[in-house]
Amino acid sequence: MSVLIVIPARYASTRYPGKPLVALTGATGVAKSLIQRSWETAMAVDGVDRVVVATDDDRIAAAATDFGAEVVMTATTCANGTERCAEALDHVGVDYDIIVNLQGDAPLTPAWFISDLVAGLRANPQADVATPVLRTRGQMLNALLQDRLEGRVGGTTAVFGADQNALYFSKEVIPFTGRSYGATDMTPVFHHVGVYAYRPDALRAYPGWAQGALEQLEGLEQLRFLERGVPMLCVEVTAEGREFWELNNPADVARIETMLHNMGQP
Repeated sequence: MSVLIVIPARYASTRYPGKPLVALTGATGVAKSLIQRSWETAMAVDGVDRVVVATDDDRIAAAATDFGAEVVMTATTCANGTERCAEALDHVGVDYDIIVNLQGDAPLTPAWFISDLVAGLRANPQADVATPVLRTRGQMLNALLQDRLEGRVGGTTAVFGADQNALYFSKEVIPFTGRSYGATDMTPVFHHVGVYAYRPDALRAYPGWAQGALEQLEGLEQLRFLERGVPMLCVEVTAEGREFWELNNPADVARIETMLHNMGQP
């Protein structure tokens, strides 16, 4: 199956304007923009036919072109990354069997998360959309809870059924556990990794659906699929000793740079 990775990037983020161009310094002291780190992750994934950056902003387009990325310009009216991916698919001029939406706010995303996601969708022909979930250890769960306690909108959590299809995604920490966990303890809470894999028909249908109440309340684009009754397969991935966090707020920059340093990531 042919695979296209699209990295949607907009400058006018509500919570963090200009986020794709924020510089993150790695273990070698070299600073790279968030969008460049996302592109390097995409380029490291095996079995991918093409990688494009999809944006509506000339500053992001120029930066991406400078580090060697292929850029697709999309409309300013795209409400989210999924809509931008759908438009990009129409612009690339080739049909692909699987389109991956690698949102550019997770510079610590390992390439194998994406490989495992694509493999999960390939292995489930009845699924039209899939997304990775990562079981949290106590340290990550406590960080998610601390963000909410301090009023920050941070990572997203997911709950899913026995068939691995998503039941819900939330910016709140779900499910409620009512207990404490040690830093290395495995917990029943799954961190949603903001990557998606779609079959082309499902992706093309998405922009034609109106936003539902849950999508608007949570600010989570994937809820549009659930509100339309489209199952979303949750593919469990493993960190394999890697730390993982997303860049949601300015306060996350220092946290991610510390993780890059601790893992020896350039």
